[in-house]
Amino acid sequence: MAVHYLEFERPIAELEAKIEELSKLSETAGSGAFDAEIDALRTRAREMRREAYSNLDAWQKTQVARHPDRPHFVDYCGALIDEFVELRGDRTFGDDQAIMGGIGRFRGRPVVVVGNEKGRDTVTRVKHNFGYARPEGYRKAIRLMELAERFNLPVVSFVDTAGAYPGVASEERGVAEAIARSTEKCLLLGVPNVAVITGEGGSGGAIALAASNRVLILEHAIYSVIAPEGANSILWRGARTGADAARAMKITAQDLLAVKIVDRIIPEPAGGAHSDVEAAIQAVGDALEEELQALEGLSPEALKKKRAERFYAIGREGLQ
Repeated sequence: MAVHYLEFERPIAELEAKIEELSKLSETAGSGAFDAEIDALRTRAREMRREAYSNLDAWQKTQVARHPDRPHFVDYCGALIDEFVELRGDRTFGDDQAIMGGIGRFRGRPVVVVGNEKGRDTVTRVKHNFGYARPEGYRKAIRLMELAERFNLPVVSFVDTAGAYPGVASEERGVAEAIARSTEKCLLLGVPNVAVITGEGGSGGAIALAASNRVLILEHAIYSVIAPEGANSILWRGARTGADAARAMKITAQDLLAVKIVDRIIPEPAGGAHSDVEAAIQAVGDALEEELQALEGLSPEALKKKRAERFYAIGREGLQ
C-alpha cells in the first residue's frame, strides 16, 4: 500500500525512499552488506518523524487531522465495540451513512455509539458523503440518544467532519433545525455522554454530536467554528491563506484545552494516529474507559447540571 506523505514530511519521504532502495540492493546482493546502514537510516527516519510531529503548527495539524489513513469511526467501532449492532434510518426520511451508530459493548459495558464516517476510498467516500451529514443523519443521532436514555446507556460519540452538508436538498429538509435539536438532545441527556474529536471537528455539524459531559480530543485533531479555508474566504476575502487562518483561529488541541473548550488531550503515536492505528485506538479506548467510570453513578439531574456548567463556563473565565 502506498504511503501518503504530507508536505512537511518530504525530508522523511526522501529518506525512506533511500531506505527502500538500499533494502532492494541488499536483497539482490544477499550478503547483508547494507544492513548496518539501513538500520542507521531507519533510526534517523524515526527521529525525524518524532521531531517533526513534536513541533507542528496549526496548519500542519490541520493536514494531519485530515490525513486519509487516519482511523475513522468504523475503525474505532470495530476495535472497541463488541457485539455492535448498527441502527439505520431516522424514521422520517431515510438513512444517512455520513453518521453511523448503534448499540454494543465497550469493554463489557453496554453503550450507544454514534459518529461521523468519511470513508476510505472512492466508493466508501461517496457512500458516506465524505462525512458531510444531511439532516436525516442528525435525526438518526437523536433517535440513538433517545434509545440510550430509555435504557439508561451511556453515549460515546466519535466526531470527524468538516461540517454538515450544505446542499440545497439538505437545506430543504431542515439541516439547521436538525443540528439544533441534536445539540439540544446532547445537552439534555439524562445519561453520561463522552465525545472524542478524532480528526476534524467542524462547525455545528460537529458540536451536534459533541455537546457532551466530557469532550476529548486527539493530540493532532482540530476543532473549529469553520474550516480555515472558509475563515480565510470570509475574513480576508481570500487575500491570505488557510494556513494563516488556522494559526489565527486557535484550533489545535493544545489551544482548545487552554481555554477549556475541550477537557482532555489523548496523545497520539509519534507520526500521528495514522502511523500506528492500533496504538491510537488503544489510547482512545483507555481514555474513554476512565471518563465513563468517572461519570458512573451520577443522577440524571447531576449529569445535566455538570454538562450545563461546563458549557456556560466557556469564554467566561476572567470576566468576573
